[in-house]
Amino acid sequence: MTTPTPITIDAFVPVPPEQAWRAFHTPEAITQWNQASPDWHCPWAKVDLRIGGRHVSRMEARDGSFGFEYEGTYEEVDAPNAVTLRLDDGRCARTTFIQEGSGTRVQTVFDPEPTNPVEMQRSGWQAILESYAAYVVRAQEKQ
Repeated sequence: MTTPTPITIDAFVPVPPEQAWRAFHTPEAITQWNQASPDWHCPWAKVDLRIGGRHVSRMEARDGSFGFEYEGTYEEVDAPNAVTLRLDDGRCARTTFIQEGSGTRVQTVFDPEPTNPVEMQRSGWQAILESYAAYVVRAQEKQ
């Protein structure tokens, strides 16, 4: 059996890594950005941000037709630089926060799941990360 090639996505946010990190891990913020399209939402999230701690967020179609929990255990917590989440299905997702000028490059490398096409997974995760970036910009504008 071959190991699937990890998928890489990234986005730039115009804030320092510490702010980017908070927006990525605060449950209240996660509920504002954790959706790939407007017909989905994240009604709640729980974050125990420590090695061995759990991350659980609820993803639901707004029409109530489908929903699921995105769950994993933190294997690496190096604030505000990197975090690794081992998903309950065994896949890994590692996100880094790299200072780039006056902002931060947020990059996630994740193991694809075997059911859906790789490009579909890449575009879905990228859309969520772009929603995160848009949330960070909106929050920055309010300050």
